[in-house]
Amino acid sequence: MKFSFRNYGLSIVVLSMFLMFWIGQAFVGRLQYNEEREERGQAPLAMSEYLHSSHFWEATGENWESEFLQMGAYVFLTVFLFQKGSSESKDPDEESPQDKDPRAERNKPDAPWPVKRGGWALRLYENSLVLAFLLLFLASVVVHAAGGMRLYNEEQVALGKETVGLAGYLETSQFWFESLQNWQSEFLAIASMVILSIFLRQRGSPESKPVAAGISQTGDED
Repeated sequence: MKFSFRNYGLSIVVLSMFLMFWIGQAFVGRLQYNEEREERGQAPLAMSEYLHSSHFWEATGENWESEFLQMGAYVFLTVFLFQKGSSESKDPDEESPQDKDPRAERNKPDAPWPVKRGGWALRLYENSLVLAFLLLFLASVVVHAAGGMRLYNEEQVALGKETVGLAGYLETSQFWFESLQNWQSEFLAIASMVILSIFLRQRGSPESKPVAAGISQTGDED
């Protein structure tokens, strides 16, 4: 199939922005961390060293963790919760295409192979989006915790205090402060999208209802 930016532009632009901001994080993060090291009388890190540092990976894991939690929780909650009038919700009064039994579509030529096969493959596939976000969230928690533990122990050593293991770090207020301050902001963003899309519009965006749609119109209702 011939490549077309028009067909794949959203993924390309979003991933490009991710890389641009991640590179920016690395540059300014190194400057900040080297200032902290200088205050402790430690040598500054080169960029290659910083990219392997606890400071870089703690911050990265902390942010990825909250994003994947947000997306996974949102996908899961929209299975059975509704918001009348929101573009982000199924209509509580109508059957949604997402709720139809995929087994009735197993003979369609373009049906995915798990749908055609049925059984455990279909059960896994029909929940695969939430499961993928769950695994990404758990992996990000590991990155956050491992990087955070190393950074916490560096600070403890500099202060002449006792270091902790991974389990000990998970019990610290620092770990939970880092997590919860991000989690609350993610769910505030979700709530803003759900509620504002009831009343406000963005012409041309599939995340918005049509501009002429009524306040009570929900989701992609015609």
